[in-house]
Amino acid sequence: MRRRDFITLLGSTAATWPFAARAQQSVAAPRLAFIAAGVADTAFAEGVAAAFLDGLAVLGWKEGINLHIDWRWYGIDTALAGRQASELIELKPDLFLAGGNTSVEQVRRQTDTIPIVFALVSDPVGMGYVESLAHPGGNTTGFSSYDPEIYTKQLQMLTQITPPAETVAVLYNPVSAPYAGAMLRAIMDAAKSFGVTLRDAPCHDDAGIEAVMVALAQDGRGGLLALGDIFNQVHHETINVLALNYRIPTVVNSKQVTESGGLMSYTVDIPDLYRRSATYVDRILKGAKPGDLPVQRPIKLELAINLKTAKALDVTITQTLLVAADEVIE
Repeated sequence: MRRRDFITLLGSTAATWPFAARAQQSVAAPRLAFIAAGVADTAFAEGVAAAFLDGLAVLGWKEGINLHIDWRWYGIDTALAGRQASELIELKPDLFLAGGNTSVEQVRRQTDTIPIVFALVSDPVGMGYVESLAHPGGNTTGFSSYDPEIYTKQLQMLTQITPPAETVAVLYNPVSAPYAGAMLRAIMDAAKSFGVTLRDAPCHDDAGIEAVMVALAQDGRGGLLALGDIFNQVHHETINVLALNYRIPTVVNSKQVTESGGLMSYTVDIPDLYRRSATYVDRILKGAKPGDLPVQRPIKLELAINLKTAKALDVTITQTLLVAADEVIE
């Protein structure tokens, strides 16, 4: 072969190398199916996604470079979650990141082989997702969110304001919070020691939320505890507005909801759960089995208090709570 022809061939081949490398990389990149409760393009979803991607980046995983991610958000629509789980399984992912109890249930109904890492899940043992926290077994593990002890503290907070709440309604949607029963039992036990009357308040829409508020206002000395439930997150504006209208002190289910007008929150750092879940994604992609990775409990809790809302409700926050607060909104 003449030298000039060889150089031309070499140049032509070299020009195709980057494209070939990218094609091989694309084929080789593992596929992650992400399915979570929440509404896309909201501050909540964007915060969760950013934290998860940050956690992956620290471990060397970059979306679109060495990891393919298929994103799905289903709001609070259980049927949609089921359809999305089916769609994602058809894509043959290497593993799932499931955010919320509904996500885990819908994926587990359709596969018992694809690894599942969960985040923002309550009572994983009681719900049957894992055999135990220390030894999950099966194809599922992850990071639990709300423990009964957290709700006990939230209930106590409503007794540490002036005037203290005497009747407390526990707000949740039974469809999006199937774990509510276990949490209610723990809160009821605590209510006795605090001298509080507890009211079970399942709801499905804004009208139901308002009915709960009206009943509390009629009782007098009422308070509202919003369970860690995506329904309450999606309807937080309604909860905050009605709480002000009916003058009901409320413990809401995230710091962000407190910042937007809720009175108080004592909750897990939700983005942090997703950030931490990236560590299990990394370990499973490198060969670990989900059943061998213990379920981890929340390690970062935040107490936020909105003094502007307290003033509007004409309630006083005790110094004990103010000193313990991670964030006080003036």
